[in-house]
Amino acid sequence: MASWFECKVSHHKILENGLQKKVTDPFIVDALTFTEAEARIIEEVAPYVTGTFDVTAVKKVKIAEVFYDETGDKWFYVKYNMITVDEKTAVEKKQSILTLVQASEFQKAIDNFMENMKSTMADFEIASVVETNILDVYPMDYSKGANKEENAE
Repeated sequence: MASWFECKVSHHKILENGLQKKVTDPFIVDALTFTEAEARIIEEVAPYVTGTFDVTAVKKVKIAEVFYDETGDKWFYVKYNMITVDEKTAVEKKQSILTLVQASEFQKAIDNFMENMKSTMADFEIASVVETNILDVYPMDYSKGANKEENAE
């Protein structure tokens, strides 16, 4: 299961008018620890940022799943409630779950979410859809293997 961290990276960005402005951009990375998350975001962002940059924050986020759409250029948090019924008391319970959905616009985020959830047998309802300012998401590349020494042999 993935452990997602939001990492904020502060760097200088050149604006369209040629001026430099210091900005802080959020990214999401899959990592096991805070230290690994910081190392991964440095590795991922370094080729794209000119000059120096700082990782100003790393925090764990409770994202259950990430739904990708290569045609999308935005990220949306879709919070939904999983509806279950307690068999003993017959009381309906709702469990809030957060997903991250890539899409080009708000309606497409809902469509992508519903498409990915169509195989779900449980009842659920969308509680909220919010556009984020997240620039990119970096999942773990399991094809490289967890143990680099093993792969080198």
